[in-house]
Amino acid sequence: MKRAFDVIVASLALLVLGLPLLAIAIAVRLDSNGPALFRQIRIGRFGRPFRILKFRTMVHGQASNGGITVSLDDRITRLGRFLRATKIDELPQFINVLRGEMSIVGPRPEVPGFVERYSEENRRIVLSVRPGLTDFASIAYIRETELLAAQNDPLTYYERVVMPNKLAYCRFYVRHACLPLDLYLIARTAVALAKEAVARRSRVKRLRCPERGPFPQTPGVDRENR
Repeated sequence: MKRAFDVIVASLALLVLGLPLLAIAIAVRLDSNGPALFRQIRIGRFGRPFRILKFRTMVHGQASNGGITVSLDDRITRLGRFLRATKIDELPQFINVLRGEMSIVGPRPEVPGFVERYSEENRRIVLSVRPGLTDFASIAYIRETELLAAQNDPLTYYERVVMPNKLAYCRFYVRHACLPLDLYLIARTAVALAKEAVARRSRVKRLRCPERGPFPQTPGVDRENR
């Protein structure tokens, strides 16, 4: 049932989004030198490695710091900042879903270096299912890059704080996985992304139109007598 659901949703998504995805790929190529897609080894079901697909958001040839990227990283391209903020860079992963490497909902796949740090219990539980495009942790850490950017040592903070919390969410999902829960998480993800879009527009508006302070007093002029 879950695999059939994944194939149907991914096929429909690629069919509907085909032209927009092509336009984004062209925009990525025009924005900076390099390929439109970024490929990286991640660990999938049963510990099998696969190449995850994303729209390239960083300067070509510049790898992320130990598998993580912070929001203020100067290697991120102009278009890449928008793609990351809106999660549009993740859309090519519908191809990974069709290949059987990923699911629509499931624990987000990690790079090999982080999976090596998993406990035996986490390996047994988290890697027993296909990784997904979204899950509880994706929603809880929707501003992960901003959170990491605020830390003195983003990599250490990720390993000691963020990753253990994500794994707890992953274990909970695997133990309760079912189609109604997947539909719930898809809806929660859509709502979270919509809220982020509204918040982002508000931040941009405030930056462009800062609140005016009190009317400046002109030296030697009494404002009440103007």
